[in-house]
Amino acid sequence: MGAAVAEDLFPLLIAVTPSPAERIRLAELLDGVAPLLLVADFDELRKLIGAPQHRTAAPSARAPVAVAAAVDDTLLIDSVRSTARCGDRQVDLTRLEHDLLTCLTTEPIRVWSYAELHRSVWHDERLQRRADVQSLVKRLRRKLAELGTGVTIDAVRGVGLRLTHHRRPRVGGA
Repeated sequence: MGAAVAEDLFPLLIAVTPSPAERIRLAELLDGVAPLLLVADFDELRKLIGAPQHRTAAPSARAPVAVAAAVDDTLLIDSVRSTARCGDRQVDLTRLEHDLLTCLTTEPIRVWSYAELHRSVWHDERLQRRADVQSLVKRLRRKLAELGTGVTIDAVRGVGLRLTHHRRPRVGGA
């Protein structure tokens, strides 16, 4: 029966933000997309998933901490520490990498144009250089791969980029 449970894992979106208004906005935005878990902080998330309790710094007011992944390889973005974590692996993120990943996770089913991503990450309406975004995406893809999560950034030909989760094949156990 344990093997059947592992095969039946489902995609789950988790959003961690201290703002009740942001949790409501995310619930409305993601209604019907996938199961959604909304929590105020990492301590609450740890309690829900049965992980050991650790004190964390206060959440950043910059942006909600967001998660997009499957239950077995959840990607956590810590805005306070500017890190991404999956299981016991962690990578540091530059400000630009953090802002791009956070932007993509705020609307995980949306395809973002290069111009929209440039404005969101660099906060510059005049410059919209595609090469800047492509270079940043390349570095971020490498870091996501280091974490061992199935979450990556996919190009949608002629449109832009989106965050997606590619399930890894299961090895062993029936």
